[in-house]
Amino acid sequence: MPHDTPSSTAADYKLSSVVVLTGASSGIGRATALAFAGEGADLVLAARDRESLDVVAAECSEAGARVLVQPTDVTDPEAVKQLAAAALDRFGQIDVWINNVGIGAVGLFDQTPIEAHRRVVEANLLGHMHGAHAVLPHFRTRGCGTLINMISVGGWIPAPYAAAYSASKFGLRGFSEALRAELVDLPDVHVCEVYPTFVDTPGMTHGANYSDHRLTPPPGLVDPRRVANALLSLSRKPRGATYVGAGARSGIWAHAMAPDLVTRAMRWITERSLSRAEPRPHTDGNLFQPSVGNAIDGGFGSSKLAGRPNAVAGMAAAAVGLAALVGWLALKRHRVY
Repeated sequence: MPHDTPSSTAADYKLSSVVVLTGASSGIGRATALAFAGEGADLVLAARDRESLDVVAAECSEAGARVLVQPTDVTDPEAVKQLAAAALDRFGQIDVWINNVGIGAVGLFDQTPIEAHRRVVEANLLGHMHGAHAVLPHFRTRGCGTLINMISVGGWIPAPYAAAYSASKFGLRGFSEALRAELVDLPDVHVCEVYPTFVDTPGMTHGANYSDHRLTPPPGLVDPRRVANALLSLSRKPRGATYVGAGARSGIWAHAMAPDLVTRAMRWITERSLSRAEPRPHTDGNLFQPSVGNAIDGGFGSSKLAGRPNAVAGMAAAAVGLAALVGWLALKRHRVY
């Protein structure tokens, strides 16, 4: 079952680690870069847009970190190998590799371009696999190292109208667990999974939208800095899975008890939310080109969302509200064979 996210974020010592971070230009990535920089880590920052990376790198340098900027598209395995090589050439070792890239495309599966679905899977699943493939030989040689995969509570709970996202995150969870099993004979090589609920980042506005409606996340968003602090904690004390956000435990438990019921509820809530949202034209978002801007926060604070029709509240809102009901119904309908 899920582990508690550490409540303490204060560091009692400085890091002496080399950290490679993908998706470093905004949101969780930028918050994470600054968190590690403040603790004395050497940083290798990767994303598609060099200009945005340079802004983050300058902030990290001001905090005292040594920083290497390496523009990288994680869907390109050769580019990711070059990222690892550049890190080793500059710093001589890699201690922590954080696969943080994540994109999405919202819309009915068969009404969303297949190229968009492919791109989501390439970035969210294959991009993480490319990172692992590039760094694990180094970890094996040294006999130590920490690989952190940023997944999502969406790796446990289905997200209707985001089928490729669900496929990538469910797949990434399986990949991470299989990889950890392969490395069991190397006790100092760790594979960590991080499962946030909705986080207040620019990702919602940066992503692709083929739903015909305006997308907004639910209230009660997680601060990106909280996720960054969880990653910082994992670099010091690695463990298999970390869940960030109040709805994570109840949503996972509900889906485990009655997956069919949760799936139906998710569809109903998502469609209801979309039907009440303002119309919007289709957009490819950041699928095929870098995001614009490098903000940490998405500007979706709970106060701004109060009373607003919510087009993607399904996952987080349903998880909390359905947990008790699902448990009761599952027990009533449970069969033993």
